[in-house]
Amino acid sequence: MTPPTLSPIDGDPPEASQPACVLVFNANDPSGAAGLAGDVMAIGSVGAHALPVVTGAYARDTAEIVDHFAMDDESVAQQAKLILEDVPVQVIKVGFVGSPENLSTIAEIASDYSDTPLIAYMPDLSWWDEVQIDLYLDAFKELVLPQTTVLVGNHSSLWRWLLPDWSSERAPGARDIAKAAGELGVPYTLVTGIARPDQFIDNVLSTPQTVLGTESFERFEAVFTGAGDTLSAALAALLASGTGLEEAFTEALSYLDRCLDGGFRPGMGHVLPDRLFWAQPDDGEGGDADQPPTLLTPHSSPHDTQH
Repeated sequence: MTPPTLSPIDGDPPEASQPACVLVFNANDPSGAAGLAGDVMAIGSVGAHALPVVTGAYARDTAEIVDHFAMDDESVAQQAKLILEDVPVQVIKVGFVGSPENLSTIAEIASDYSDTPLIAYMPDLSWWDEVQIDLYLDAFKELVLPQTTVLVGNHSSLWRWLLPDWSSERAPGARDIAKAAGELGVPYTLVTGIARPDQFIDNVLSTPQTVLGTESFERFEAVFTGAGDTLSAALAALLASGTGLEEAFTEALSYLDRCLDGGFRPGMGHVLPDRLFWAQPDDGEGGDADQPPTLLTPHSSPHDTQH
């Protein structure tokens, strides 16, 4: 099966005079590390407009997630349906939505907009109850993956989820994971954080048939929170704006790299990506604070764990 072409993307193009729109399903994160706060900043930073649908809320600080409170599926559906009836949407992005019921609602909405690409991000759920994790992942497989255009996730998270019975002494590669995702209907998979023995990590875009692109970065000894949401949101925004998939992959990773290079620690926990790094003064001399990031030139700074 030949994967669909995403350059230009399917669906209604945005008006030339205004930014493309990305419908985002995600939980509120009061730390601003990930969730809707991260999505909105990343999407706006690379030039698109976020339409955020609140699916729940984390109870967390910058170090850890303590709990999550899911919104009921009817409230999620009403938020999304009203804005979809009003605003043309170029891409849908799905983050953590908290319950199988919300996944079912989102899948139903996505099926009504089947020509609109869907970017799905699967975060690390190890903080959650094991029974809830299993129910959520099963529902995601059954309901959301068949409608997903690009699946984004960390190598270890996707490996445990999609290849639980992997028995080879060799760790599965990105194409192995993409094959497993492809059997569930996903044409493209972006696997991040693939460890290499030389203190580098690989990020790979793959189909079940072939690897489309690889970007390598030197490992940085820090723990970041919010990197995965930042990457998937930037990818969604770039695709919505008409960038082809392989170019969007490279640009989104370049943007993430700059965000992590400028990362900051607002509290006592992890480092957060600076999604507005380009708006900060340059070396204290003012800089081009009104200029958005130029993403076509890779930035070769190191980064590490992406949650």
